[in-house]
Amino acid sequence: MFEINTNMRILILLFLITSSTFAQDTTRLSIIFGGDIMGHDSQIASAYDPVKKVYDYTSCFQFIKPYLESADLAIGNLELTFAGPPYKGYPQFSSPDALGKGLKDSGFDVLVTANNHCVDRGRKGLERTIMMLDSLDIPHTGTFIDTVSRLNDSPLIIEKNGFKLALLNYTFSTNGLPVTKPNIVNRIDRAMIKKDLDKAKSLNPDAIIVFTHWGVEYESLPRSADVDIAEYCFKHGAKLVIGAHPHVLQPMEWRKEKDQFVVYSLGNYVSGQRKRYTDGGALAAIELEKISRQQDSTTQATSVTRISNASYYLHWIYRTVDAQKDYYMMPVHKVEHDAESFIKDAASKAAFKVFAEDSRKLYQKHNKNVNEGPLLNQISAVVTEEKKP
Repeated sequence: MFEINTNMRILILLFLITSSTFAQDTTRLSIIFGGDIMGHDSQIASAYDPVKKVYDYTSCFQFIKPYLESADLAIGNLELTFAGPPYKGYPQFSSPDALGKGLKDSGFDVLVTANNHCVDRGRKGLERTIMMLDSLDIPHTGTFIDTVSRLNDSPLIIEKNGFKLALLNYTFSTNGLPVTKPNIVNRIDRAMIKKDLDKAKSLNPDAIIVFTHWGVEYESLPRSADVDIAEYCFKHGAKLVIGAHPHVLQPMEWRKEKDQFVVYSLGNYVSGQRKRYTDGGALAAIELEKISRQQDSTTQATSVTRISNASYYLHWIYRTVDAQKDYYMMPVHKVEHDAESFIKDAASKAAFKVFAEDSRKLYQKHNKNVNEGPLLNQISAVVTEEKKP
């Protein structure tokens, strides 16, 4: 008959005690960040259906939609207003409300609104943009109707998959346009950022995200001032710092030893800009991992959240050369192996290739621990023949 010796008995007893009094759970959250969402005149014209007399952005986002939907959370920079007609692009943007619906339908869960175009249409534009996002049930932060709303709604708390995130958003400028009282636009100000980060920490989130609008347009490397602001945010509790505004890509860094991630610019998410470097952007894909431990039913669980993976996806903005001049957002690694079928003219094919080469060259040289996807392996949608432009 099998006999259990003393040492074995002790090990079994320790196992039983540990298993009955100690529980551990690991959960994950995937987040995608998108860059500058613009609304130039050519985009507005492209979205208009003269037969139905409505605006519709569905086709523009159809190929990028699976990427946003594959993440648990997608966050982008809304660099325009929904101020109502007349609809206009640069220099003072107001896009059709249909763009907001298109962004939501294509997978965006949250939008930030503090940027240099947020008061392009004054108080009406700022407030109507907020009201439109509220009507679409799109959480947002960065601009506020008044002090009370900022006090109640900042930082924006996002709860998803058992994670609690705090999101803050700031801009360096409003293009010299005044912010009409009682409206508030979060500006990049160290004292304000420190105060907001302290408040965010007091709410005990699993991670704090700071989305900043900064930098110099069309520069491929960040200014030292932007690097300093990122360091300041990290010092006071941020885990992720996401940059926007330059309209071109700037590097990403996953600082594994410090459990921090920064991207200085994601370029254009969608825009009418067609010059080299401006005709595309990147999606930053981050995975957070939370390990929760609880000794027993009488003790409070403790948890540790860390960045477990980081990657990026390049996307190029294609404008057709036919009479419709439609816009399509093209995921680079999905399209490049079949570009002949997707992109119809030689000049666009060449521009697509240049964008992919330029972007990879920049990232290979300057990124730290952030490589091209796939990270989100649940992306399963296939671009079909019948959907091609």
